[in-house]
This record gives sequence, structure tokens and C-alpha cells, in this order.
Amino acid sequence: MAKEKKTKVQKSQENKSKIHWGKIFWYAFLGFIIILFIINNTRKDDPHSFKYPPGTKKYLHETKSSDTLAFDFSLKSIDGSIVKLSDFKGKVVVLDFWATWCAPCREGIPDLIDIQKSFGNNVQVIGITVDQNPMKVVPPFVKEYKINYPILIGNDDVYNKYGGIDAIPTTFIIDKTGRIVNKHIGLVEKQILINEIKQALSS
Repeated sequence: MAKEKKTKVQKSQENKSKIHWGKIFWYAFLGFIIILFIINNTRKDDPHSFKYPPGTKKYLHETKSSDTLAFDFSLKSIDGSIVKLSDFKGKVVVLDFWATWCAPCREGIPDLIDIQKSFGNNVQVIGITVDQNPMKVVPPFVKEYKINYPILIGNDDVYNKYGGIDAIPTTFIIDKTGRIVNKHIGLVEKQILINEIKQALSS
């Protein structure tokens, strides 16, 4: 009888031990999943790391001073070439900071495509992507949207030189002498851009 009780106690202890280790493995696995989730949702290209200002008819920021010289960047294009802002001196440049995951950016891209078509050699639209993995996500996006202007790969130095890009799209109008005449934070109406381009061309 005593031997039988002893056997039952041993089995009970073994069962408790199995349940205990099972819980440990389960909590460890759950913790691992939570850590992966946190890492995945704090990537540099996480849309929540940027604000999304709504489209607006007024300027959230506007520069009229002719003393604001645009930083002459030298950036790699998604086609492998090196592009400088100074390559387009003599043209009005529409410089657009954007990303593939940004809904307002995607909404504004057809307008930029039309602007490039309409103004031809007098105007150059340039897109600077803030995507984390641009060579993976941007080329198929460019093909899908049939983007007809160069897309360059941005970096922190360029973002800082243009005042800090913490909201996209952010669009600059740069005149023929390389000076910033307007800056828009958020999606801007196509006609506003056209009016500013015409004004920059005539000045």
C-alpha cells in the first residue's frame, strides 16, 4: 500500500514537472513573438514614424527669400547613376520627398508625372525616396506607376540639409538659379504647383 502511494506521488511530481516546463517553453515562445513584433513595427520605413498632413490650399511653410540656396546633393538613382541637383541648373526643379508606403505620396505622383510631361525640358521633377529598402520596393513601384522622372535614394544628410524631413510628401520648388522659392509639407494641389512653376520660369 505504502509502495503504491509512493509510486502515485512520484508520478504526480513527474506530471507537475512536465506541466511546469511546458509553461516555461510556452511563455518563452510568446515572448519571442512579442519581441519580433516590436522590432518589425519600429523599422525606419514604418509609416507611423512620419506624419501625414492633409492636402491644403495654403502653405504650411513658404519661403520667398531669394537667398535660400538649395543644397546641391549628389545621390544615387535607382538605375545606378549619380545625380546632382546642379545637373539641372537653368531649369525649375520640383523636388519631392516621398515613400512607396505613403498614401498621400501615391495620390500626388500622377500630378508630378503630368507636370513632367507638360513642361518638358524647362522643368525637372525629382523624387527622393525615404524607403528603407529602396532597391527592393521602388523599382517595381516606378514600373507600375510609369514614373517618368528620376528617383533618387535619400539619406540623413540630405534630409537634414533640407530642414529635416519628418513628414511626407514634402515638396520643394527650386528656381533656375538653384534657390528654394516654395516648400510644401503634405499633399498639395496640382494647380498650386503649376502656378508656382510658371512664376519661377518667368522670374
